[in-house]
Amino acid sequence: MGASGARADGAVSADRTGAGATRLLFVCLGNICRSPTAEGVMRALVAREGLQDSIQLESAGTGAWHVGSAPDRRATAAALARGVTLQGRARQVTLEDFDDFDLLLAMDRENARELQQQAPGEQQRAKVRLLREFDPASAPRGSQAAAGDGLDVPDPYFGGAGGFDEVFELVQAACEGLLEQIRPSA
Repeated sequence: MGASGARADGAVSADRTGAGATRLLFVCLGNICRSPTAEGVMRALVAREGLQDSIQLESAGTGAWHVGSAPDRRATAAALARGVTLQGRARQVTLEDFDDFDLLLAMDRENARELQQQAPGEQQRAKVRLLREFDPASAPRGSQAAAGDGLDVPDPYFGGAGGFDEVFELVQAACEGLLEQIRPSA
C-alpha cells in the first residue's frame, strides 16, 4: 500500500516521496458500468500525465452478480467514443481491499454505506469516499461521503445509452479533480 490516504479533515494526502504508489479502488454495485468507466477514465488521465508508476488503479463491485464479466457493452461504447478503453473483469470488493488501497471511491451513497459497513475498522472506513466529492464543480473541498447529497453517479444499467454518456462526463470531471489532489509532486 502507498503512504497516502484520507486524512481526518477529509483532504487526501498522497505519497510525495515516490517510495510507494497511490492505490485507488473505484466501486459501484456490479462492477460492469460505473466503476470500470471510472477506472478507464482515470487510467487514461494517469497515462496522459505519465504517472503509471505513481498511481495504481482497480475497480470492484459491492455485489457479486457480474463477477467475471467484462464491462457492459454500452459503457464500453460510451468510453470508446471518447478515446477511452475499458478493461478487466468484474470482481467483488474483499476485506483485503481496505488495507491494499489508499482510497475506495464509491459511485453513490448506497455503495459508500455498504463499504462503510464492510470496513473492518475506523482507519479503513476513513478511506471510503464518494468519487464526485473530487469534482470541483459539484462539491466543496473536503466534503465527506456522509454529506453525499447530489454527489451520486447515477446507475445507467436499466436506462438507455444516454445514461452511459452522462456517467462518463460525471466521472471524467471527478477523476480530473481527484488527479489534481493526489498528483505526486516533482
